[in-house]
Formats: sequence, structure tokens, C-alpha cells
Amino acid sequence: MTHFYSKEESLTRLKDLAPDQLQAFNDFNMAVFKDSMLTRKEKEIIAVAITHVTQCPYCIDYHTKNAKRVGATLEELSEAVFVTAAVEAGGAVTHSTHIHNAKDTEASNSLYERSNLKSLGQLVKFSKEAFRGYQAFSTAATKDGKLSGKFKEIIAVAVATATQCPYCIDVHTKNAEKLGATNEELAEAVMVSSALRAGGAYAHMRIMMASFTD
Repeated sequence: MTHFYSKEESLTRLKDLAPDQLQAFNDFNMAVFKDSMLTRKEKEIIAVAITHVTQCPYCIDYHTKNAKRVGATLEELSEAVFVTAAVEAGGAVTHSTHIHNAKDTEASNSLYERSNLKSLGQLVKFSKEAFRGYQAFSTAATKDGKLSGKFKEIIAVAVATATQCPYCIDVHTKNAEKLGATNEELAEAVMVSSALRAGGAYAHMRIMMASFTD
């Protein structure tokens, strides 16, 4: 291989290499992307948002085309990916609270407590202008637009599970609930996240196979 990412690399050999696992993976994906409380279009929009967490170019290409095929617009996809960017930014911001705890000799031995978020004032104190910029960006990314604020918070919950940020999961779950998101909608969004986490590993197996035979 002269480069790692090529659409020419095929996954068809997996039918012979791991047929049972491939079939189970395909069945999993089919179940996840069925129309239900969230439509196929909504699920593909969420998928595109998650692919920008997993940073899998194959997945971005595949799910962008799927989303377009079921009626998603480029404006909708752009707004969804900005939700991803905002949640990723929020993960860094909220995890800054651990810096404060690390410097506090009296801090609890528990690393993840809701009360940690009280320490966000440290960022405001030492980087006020940048923090305000983050707040404005996060608000802009999740407000009503081509996608509703409710749906953007559902996307944010899915993204937060993909980034594995407990603070983000907590904040955006509460935001989504306030805007009327149901348990079923949130569960389906999280299953899209789960499928895309698996999908990134699946899609990258083409590199593994090419490297093995190189």
C-alpha cells in the first residue's frame, strides 16, 4: 500500500474470513437503522454526526450518501456535525474540572462526580473570553435551525455516548428531556452510536487485510 485510505480496498473477503460475525454485524445494522420512533432519515443524520467522532472516512462517505438518499440536505448534515463539534468542545471544557481537583489535596478520590462541574468557574476566571466564545458556539450549535433544537439534543446525547463523556451525557440528556425527547428516541439514537462505533472498526479491517497481504 502506498496510502491507507482507498475505496478500492474491499471487505468482501470477510464473507470467507469471518462469515458468522459478518452476518451478525449486518443484522445488527439493519435492526438499528429501521424506521421506528426515529425515522431512517433521522438515524442517518445521527450516523453522519457520529462518524465525525469516530473519524472514519469510509463511514463518513457511506452514511453521507445514505442520508442524502433518504432525503437529508447538506444544511441538515452540516448542522448535525456542528453538534458533534460542540459536544467534543464541551467534553474538553467539562473535563477541565479534573485539573482543579488534581491541585486540591482535599479532593475526593472519586474522579467523576456531578459536583465537579462547580469547578468550571476556574475556566471562566482564567480564560474568560475564550470560555464565553465556547458558550456562544455551543448555544449556536444546538439552537433551532434546519434541525430542531430537540433533535439536536438527541444527536448530542448520541455523540456524548460515542465520546464517552459522562458530563456531556448528563447535560444533554437533561436538555433533551426538557425539549420533549422520549426514552425511546434517546435509546434509538444511542443504538446508532453503538452501530457506528462498531462500524468504524469494521470499515478499517480493509486496511488490516491489505497490510497483511502487502
